[in-house]
Amino acid sequence: MTALALKQQLKLAQQLLMTPQLQQAIKLLQLSRLELAETIRQEIEQNPLLEELNPGDADFEVNPNSLSATEETAGTPESEVTGEVKMDDVSSMQEINWEDDYENYYDAGFSFSKETPDRNRLTQIDFLTKKPNLQNHLQWQLSHAELTSEEEAAGLFVIGNLNSYGFLKINVEDITREISCSEETAQRAIAIVQEMDPAGVAGRDVQESLFLQLKRLGLDESLAATIIREHLHTLELKNYNVIARATRKPMKEVLAAIDVIKELNPYPGEQYADKEVHYIIPDVFVHKVGDEYLIVLNDEGLPRLKVSSEYQKILEGEAIANPEAKTYIKDKLRDAVWIIKSMQQRQRTIYKVVESLLKFQREFFEKGVSHLKPLVLRDVAENIEMHESTVSRVTTNKYMHTPMGIFELKYFFSTAIPQLGGEDLAAETIRQRVKEMIKNENLEKPLTDNAISMLLADEDVRIARRTVAKYREQMGILPVKHRRKPRM
Repeated sequence: MTALALKQQLKLAQQLLMTPQLQQAIKLLQLSRLELAETIRQEIEQNPLLEELNPGDADFEVNPNSLSATEETAGTPESEVTGEVKMDDVSSMQEINWEDDYENYYDAGFSFSKETPDRNRLTQIDFLTKKPNLQNHLQWQLSHAELTSEEEAAGLFVIGNLNSYGFLKINVEDITREISCSEETAQRAIAIVQEMDPAGVAGRDVQESLFLQLKRLGLDESLAATIIREHLHTLELKNYNVIARATRKPMKEVLAAIDVIKELNPYPGEQYADKEVHYIIPDVFVHKVGDEYLIVLNDEGLPRLKVSSEYQKILEGEAIANPEAKTYIKDKLRDAVWIIKSMQQRQRTIYKVVESLLKFQREFFEKGVSHLKPLVLRDVAENIEMHESTVSRVTTNKYMHTPMGIFELKYFFSTAIPQLGGEDLAAETIRQRVKEMIKNENLEKPLTDNAISMLLADEDVRIARRTVAKYREQMGILPVKHRRKPRM
């Protein structure tokens, strides 16, 4: 039996490691515009040597860290561009005083109700500091209802179990079991919430939600309510003749009832959904000037950086500092210079990629989406002599403003669909052709996926029916049965 022992051993090996600086440069390359601005702000806060150039600074217009596409720098060696880092006087920054608080504007004793509300209940401040969602809106209404403590607890439980559409995803048994209340209390809590705004909230599904809205309008015994209760699936298929025969009502009355239903909201909770609108700001502009295209990088909104001259003086011996402080400043200076170089490199790389896309997709910029050519990352990578992964990072979450509209850079990469006896087509081009066919179809006899496939075959574009269905679903186009004009 061999005894275990600790031994020292020398070993020589080569290993590829990414330095923290290189990792940071790669991270900056793949960030979106908003993420990049936030990351730079954080770097400025954490690194005292990194400062932002202000419009009042003398070299605001000539500082080399902000690379403009209009400058002829695309062919300039990196060592000649990124090595320039100017160190200017520290710009004065004015602190903002945020001493005021909401107590100066609101009376702390004010209450919406006659009595002073519980301190845990929502106040007007909650609705000023954040857009109210569906739960906040309903809880506010519940707090003003005359309820027992048990009914209020049941009501809060009901509100807490509504999904984003405003539908109730639990039953009476769940409520009685979870909060130990009676069945009558649970049913009353559901009824109370269903009477709140928006109309139709706390329904179990679309059908019940629509019926609750009709009931709110006093139409729970109307033809529209009958259609909702008994013929909702037929209504989805727009087969109005079947509804007229089943209800024994004239077509005129059926159409009037359907017009009432169209005014209802099948998803009442969506208007309070916590959805933030994200506006797209192009990273690069492509302008047509005569017969040529001009590429302009969008630097607006991105901080322009410089290295603090005050700390530079410390390193040059003009100020007294202990060795530990100088070491710290040297490390931060290296980080500051590196992030400025990384920003420059990021801008130049985006410029090169857009320049290559303009070369490969020239016909798109001239004639539109129908002339988009098949293109893969490898084509651009070989053209600009970079790795495919670098091109992939550059084209992620980056947008370009073109004469044809705003597109993500990845939009210009599309797989090739082989064609018999002709040039390969880009998948995006075929998608647009399918969209045009459906847009111009006869609504009384809309095109099936198979019919579209056959029409494309007549144009020497050969794709299968299931491929047409996949493209149609990707574009959010309904199937043929939902596009057909209602049968009268």
